[in-house]
Amino acid sequence: MLQNFPDLLRTGAAFAAVLGVLVFFHEMGHYLAARWCGVHVEVFSIGFGKTIAEWTDRVGTRWKLSWLPLGGYVKLHGQERPEDVPDDVRAGWMPGKVFHDKSVGARAIVVAAGPIANFLLAAVLFTVLFIAVGRPITVPVVGEVLANGAAARGGILADDRIAAIGADQTATFEDIQRIVMAHPGERFKVTVVRGGNAVDLDVTIGSRDSGGKQVGQLGIRGGKVEYVPVGVLAAVAGGVTQTWTVTTDTFNGIAQMVNGSRGSEELGGPLRIAQMSGKVAQLGLASMIGFIAVLSVNLGLINLFPIPVLDGGHLLFYALEAVRGRPLPPKAQEYGFRAGLAALATLFIFATWNDLSSFGLFRWVAGLIG
Repeated sequence: MLQNFPDLLRTGAAFAAVLGVLVFFHEMGHYLAARWCGVHVEVFSIGFGKTIAEWTDRVGTRWKLSWLPLGGYVKLHGQERPEDVPDDVRAGWMPGKVFHDKSVGARAIVVAAGPIANFLLAAVLFTVLFIAVGRPITVPVVGEVLANGAAARGGILADDRIAAIGADQTATFEDIQRIVMAHPGERFKVTVVRGGNAVDLDVTIGSRDSGGKQVGQLGIRGGKVEYVPVGVLAAVAGGVTQTWTVTTDTFNGIAQMVNGSRGSEELGGPLRIAQMSGKVAQLGLASMIGFIAVLSVNLGLINLFPIPVLDGGHLLFYALEAVRGRPLPPKAQEYGFRAGLAALATLFIFATWNDLSSFGLFRWVAGLIG
């Protein structure tokens, strides 16, 4: 146990750093938007539970750092519904700086600013990475050939660089995936570079079912990354593009889990994030920055889901308020928030179950019982 203590300490520190950065920028988005809309911010907290350190700035906002680094919050002045607070509390609200007195558009801006800040953070971090080390490209080099797959039957070997599939040139590993998936069961001449020489192979693409339709499968894994130097403008454009790509890939992955075409075992929670944080921290600062950028996109996207309690749920209520010309009835909002809390609790339990399963805990317990 003692020999693993440095690893546990590094994992814990990396997890706290990753989550701290993500939460800080998310809440800073809410904070800046609230100040811009004229709403007083009472508390800005990173973490929950007992306070480690706190101070009050010149405009009266309490800044807190708490011991449990699993989130954070911004407490807006008059954030509670007027009917939920006593008369003496309402009497102490500062005129013109109360959240619920603002227009539905201003409230929506304050709420949406958190996820937007996460997307902006991701774009900035990707841009910094591209400037510092170059734009990463997953080269079309075979890292592993799966047994009994189409590649193995066609003679493709590990470390082969796939230069072309039929008439299509392949500059990245993603090119291979795109071409292969579109041609299940078809036969191609695949040109590989092996030991400096071009070799032509006859390969029949395999197939698998995905959402009720057949897609091609070659039976290889890649992963070798090369970095291509880019200029500042190209890095900025690449940062925005990469943020969009990660966003769409994440959304598509969640949609596939919902419709059943993708296994939900890939869904992870805090434990898996902590584990990955520790592993990525060993790979260096560049890997850590890229990891934070990807998680920032995930946090921003998930917060936009129309689930009450999340930012997206509040935005849904504000949209309905704008259409109706008045807020939803208090009972409807209450039931919505209860349903949202139940959904989040269920999702948290499910993700934690996946985390523990991936760590082999249940196999270990079964072994003890056996």
